Amino acid sequence: MSRVLTALLGLALLPVVTTPAAQAAPPPPAVCSDEPRDLPIDEFTDYRELVRELGRLERASKGRVSVKTAGTSTRGRLIHQVSVGTGPKVFLVSSEIHGNEKTGTDAILRILDYLGTSESREAQRLRRTITFVAVPKLNPDGAELDRRGNDLSWPEVQRTFPQLAGRPPAWNYLDTELQGDDYRTRPGFDVNRDFNPELGYLPRAEDFPGAPDQPGWFITPEARALRSVYVGLTAQRGKVPDVYVDLHHQGACVKQEGSNRFLDVGIDYPPLPDKFFEPGQKYAKYRDVYTKDASRQLAISGFNGIRDAGYLGARYPHDAARDLPGQARCSFALNGTGTVLFEVRGQTQTLGQWHREHFTRAVIAGLANMLRDVSSGAVTKIDPESFDGLPATIEGFGTLGEAEILE
Repeated sequence: MSRVLTALLGLALLPVVTTPAAQAAPPPPAVCSDEPRDLPIDEFTDYRELVRELGRLERASKGRVSVKTAGTSTRGRLIHQVSVGTGPKVFLVSSEIHGNEKTGTDAILRILDYLGTSESREAQRLRRTITFVAVPKLNPDGAELDRRGNDLSWPEVQRTFPQLAGRPPAWNYLDTELQGDDYRTRPGFDVNRDFNPELGYLPRAEDFPGAPDQPGWFITPEARALRSVYVGLTAQRGKVPDVYVDLHHQGACVKQEGSNRFLDVGIDYPPLPDKFFEPGQKYAKYRDVYTKDASRQLAISGFNGIRDAGYLGARYPHDAARDLPGQARCSFALNGTGTVLFEVRGQTQTLGQWHREHFTRAVIAGLANMLRDVSSGAVTKIDPESFDGLPATIEGFGTLGEAEILE
């Protein structure tokens, strides 16, 4: 195990923020289920605690950790851009684009703490070789509501973009019930369908309501904030960020193929079908900059870190025809950045804060190995074709084992 991975996993044992005594959680059900439930989540870092922790990191790091505002949510919460390191390789990561997918935020904070305050040789080397940039809570309104979507109505979008008057809502508008949450009186959007590879795109009436296999529009403040971070880094460095990692959660009952065990993290590269990069097809103009191989190399690096630290990883389901250009990772990959998806098992409505510490350490393990491999250049020596040889993700409803209940 590398020194950086050892240090970061050691850091994972430490609490990031001081929280009130946790409410006793009900025991997990004996049989895994994706049915929504009301479960405790107070161990996760909420918005108020995030602001406090970022202030502490700025002070404790003596200026190594820099915090600035990337944007503001609909309800007035700041969306933070946090940076540490001065290296030529830019490693961008975001969490909680879906507000009920929370372990990534805690993992990011611990990595920022290590990179910002450690005087170890490994931390110093990483700061020299990498600029680590994080958006630790991209959807703060959704995070405070503990739901997937943000807090934004279609009339509010139309007031921001008057050219959309009279148009039907975007296809990713949430105004019904989803994952146990009622959006009928407080609607929102799935922010991770609101990105466009044309980073200067402005919403056009004729592009609505759109469809899953078409780009998004940057109509949400959260998508515009992450675009601002990406465009700003590109302008500062004269090139797009080298890496973008999007930290998510998936269903609660997925298993690793071949082991019959519930997994910890699924890994994926961008879902953009190869056939659309052929001459005359929809992505042909991006052919020379699209980063499929680099993304697969990075994904394998993340998987290796998860596996080597003793956690259970797998390939996230990725059908060859899956086409989602409106996702952040796809839009950035079409601009030349290597992008990776982390999908931790279970969301707050199915697992609450069960296994929070375990999953947080698994995410740290994957990110730490990626940082090491990007820093050293070892990632470029990974065979991208070996991605398909990683164990797959399978649906795995069944009885939870004792270790999984007590974890």
